[in-house]
Order: sequence, then C-alpha cells, then structure tokens
Amino acid sequence: MKIVFRADASLDIGTGHIMRCLTLADALKSKGAECHFICREHVGHLIAHVRIAGHEAHSLPLTRSEKTHAGQMDGSAPKHAQWLGVSQQEDALDSINVLKRIQPDWLVVDHYALDFRWESELRPYADRLMVIDDLADRTHDCDLLLDQTYGRGSEEYRLLVPEACSLLCGSLYALLRPEFAQWRSYSLARRARPELGHLLITMGGVDRDNVTGRILETLAQGCLPESCCISIVMGENAPWLDPVRQTAAQLPWRASVIVGVKDMARLMAESDLAIGAAGATAWERCCLGLPTLLMVLADNQQAIAQSLQYAGAAQIIDQVSWKHGVVITELLSERRRMTDMARAASEIVDGMGAERLVYKIYG
Repeated sequence: MKIVFRADASLDIGTGHIMRCLTLADALKSKGAECHFICREHVGHLIAHVRIAGHEAHSLPLTRSEKTHAGQMDGSAPKHAQWLGVSQQEDALDSINVLKRIQPDWLVVDHYALDFRWESELRPYADRLMVIDDLADRTHDCDLLLDQTYGRGSEEYRLLVPEACSLLCGSLYALLRPEFAQWRSYSLARRARPELGHLLITMGGVDRDNVTGRILETLAQGCLPESCCISIVMGENAPWLDPVRQTAAQLPWRASVIVGVKDMARLMAESDLAIGAAGATAWERCCLGLPTLLMVLADNQQAIAQSLQYAGAAQIIDQVSWKHGVVITELLSERRRMTDMARAASEIVDGMGAERLVYKIYG
C-alpha cells in the first residue's frame, strides 16, 4: 500500500500536524505500507525530520504570486489560508505532479489551509482520500475524516463531508506513538502519591512568542520545592532557544533544556506535573495521566483546553492566574487535586488510537 501525506510545519503552523502524521505513517509502515510526505519549504519546515524518520519527503518551493494573494483575500477561503504560502489551486497542481508518479492508495491531508476545493482536484490521483482535522470549520471532499478532539461528535461534521464519508471522532482515535501505551501502566501507578519532584515544560516545537521564557521567569520567584528539577522541551527551530537556555541556567533548581526529544513518553511518565500548550501533546499527557497546567497559544487550541478543563483533566492558566506562581502553590497545598487530575486525564486517552485508525485504513 502506498500512502501520501500532505502536511506542513512552519513558525506559524507549528510542528503538530507533521508529528501526528508521522505517528500514523510509522504505524502504517510497520504493516508494510510505503509512506510519502509532500511538504512546502516554509521557514521552520520538518522535511529533514521526515526523511530521518525513514519516509520519502517531496518538497514544494515557497513562492508567492498575485493569484496567491487574491486567493487569500477571497472571503470563501479557509480561515488559515495564509499558512499555505500559495493558493489552493497552485498547491493542488504542485501536489498532483507528485501524486502522478506515486499513484497512491490513500492521500492523507492534514492542513488547516486546505478544503474541499483542493481535495476535489486531487481526488482522481488517489484511490481514497482522508482528512485529519480538529476545527470543523470548513467543507471537505473525503472518504474518511479523523478528529481526535475529546468530546467531538460526528454530528459536527455531518454537513461538512459527503454522505458516504466515514467519521472517526473523539479522543479514542488520538494518534500517539506506541511508546505511550507502553509507559502508561508505570506512569499511572506513580500518580497514587502525588508530589512535585519533576516539572515538565513543553510549549510545542516552535513557541514563537517565548512563552517558555516567561514561565521560567515566573518560576524564578521561588514557587517550586527546593528538590524539584525541571525539564524544558523545545524544537530545533524554536526562535527563542538560546535565551531560554540562558534563563534556565540561572534558575535555583536543576533545569535542562532538551532539543529534539527522543523519549517523550518516558520523560512524561517520570514527570509529576506539566506546564504545556493545548496542542497535540495534550493527548500524550492524558494517556500517561500527567497533571497539566494548560496554556492556550492559538485559537484552535481553545476548544481542546476547555474540554480538558471541563473533564477535570487539566487546568487552564493565563497571564493573570499564572502571576507569581500562585497556581503551583495552590496545587502543592491541595495535592489531592493532582491525583484527581491524573485519573480524569487517563480516562480520556488510552494510547491505542493509531492502531484503531490503521485497522480502519486497511479494512
């Protein structure tokens, strides 16, 4: 089976779309599938990362034209149209040139800037088409749609897809690498006696606004136990990487900045509390029952954050509630809340979503 993924990473887009597609690609490759990626060369792309992971990557040049600008100004364009870098029509033509050579069984699209117009153009060049989405804000032309958002119901997409489209909605289908399921039992067992000996900070692969740096500055005011250690995960393309390293080195606790983490499941399992963005890593933390203070870094993260807080699986923090580290102080004084948060989170994701999706694709 040949499968092509159309997804991008950039300073604006972040890394989450590529990373969850890689999770699916790895699962499919383990079943014998041949996986290809089509990615545009935005600043902050992960094309080399895709190739290192063992998949073919076909790069598209980053060019702009008058048609591109006109397409982005069109009132009918997707809300995130500017993330594409070209018009949907231009991107479709570029992608068709790749698909003609591969002749895939499946085309998987994970891009907020693409909708039914692009998908309809590409349909003749793949046997079946799948969309990965979590916005439910535009029409699609696909055979299968996945939205791994907790609490998402298929009725929210029914009028946005063809009648025959299969809908896989909810955190049951969260795309996690197999190591998260492997570390799940160990991680959940640790939560019975909550403490704060290891704090994990992960604001996504880019963090272009340096939220990580502001968090460290607040922590420096002394709201953590003396024996606590801090792990800070950042992407190799993060623009504030060096300043964060400098700030971390000045903290009164042992703090390490980890770039290109290879064992996130183990790191999360061995952490007692996380401060993280409400993006794709939210599902990883849920699988391992890791109590989390959530920060919303983009509009599309708002629904995820609200649903997790409502379920008791995390607590949303903002610049006001975070000030002076009051939130952490409150958690340390009411540690039962950390236990309750861990239990609620673990009930949302079990780590088997990728296997369920692979079964659906091969079925």
